[in-house]
Amino acid sequence: MPTELQTLGDSPWDEWLRCQEPQLYHYFEPEPGLFIAESPNVIARALHAGYVPLSLLIDKKEFSPQVQALTAQCGDVPVYLAESAVLSSIRGMHLTRGVLCAMRRKVQHFSFRTLQGMRRIALLENIMNPTNLGAVFRSAAALGIDAVLLTGGCTDPLYRRAARVSMGTVFQVPWFVLPDAPDAAQTAAELRTAGWQSAAMALCADSRSISDPEVKGAVRLAIVLGTEGEGLRPETIAACDYTVKIPMAHGVDSLNVAAASAVAFWELRAQK
Repeated sequence: MPTELQTLGDSPWDEWLRCQEPQLYHYFEPEPGLFIAESPNVIARALHAGYVPLSLLIDKKEFSPQVQALTAQCGDVPVYLAESAVLSSIRGMHLTRGVLCAMRRKVQHFSFRTLQGMRRIALLENIMNPTNLGAVFRSAAALGIDAVLLTGGCTDPLYRRAARVSMGTVFQVPWFVLPDAPDAAQTAAELRTAGWQSAAMALCADSRSISDPEVKGAVRLAIVLGTEGEGLRPETIAACDYTVKIPMAHGVDSLNVAAASAVAFWELRAQK
């Protein structure tokens, strides 16, 4: 049965919600930490992907039959109900979907053998905005990207805003933070050794159009996208097999990385 809270201090949520998300990441060190999933859709996808729930915190007015069914899927974990005023008692706390679930992180193991059988992956360099990262994942899931690789400078896909913006697709597309902090240039070189080609999305003098048949026809292709504002580092562009641009009109110089990812994933999708 759910427990109704008069104050968050009567639950572990008081501490969890006062933690910055990087603190939650390290919460159980040396074991993987926890993250907060928000909204029924995101939580359901995390459960389906095998993430283990620790506790739920729910706005009383959102405790619908759908949400009750979701709590049943979580098994024997604490479920707390609270009024909106209680949920907003943490300074800076903004709950947009009325349902939170604290979940354990998984241990990640990556090697290039993990990519065996895949044809299209995304390599993200230092994308720091959680909204952009979540949107990139949503496009990746919708447009046939088999996996996402992230440099250590990227924001965490499991941060609450990133996962929410992705509509939970961060739990559907395999992703890996590159081990030992290699940069995207080094990774592009290692991908070539493993039989991949890479396409750097960048506006350069020698950039090819995204419709170039040679690029589109690559058997295994990594689509490389860079940070907001500055884009990819010159070293990363030089390490890739192709430099590719999306033709612009009306004097627009470029697209936001989230929009560019959707165009690139669709245009460079694996050929049947």
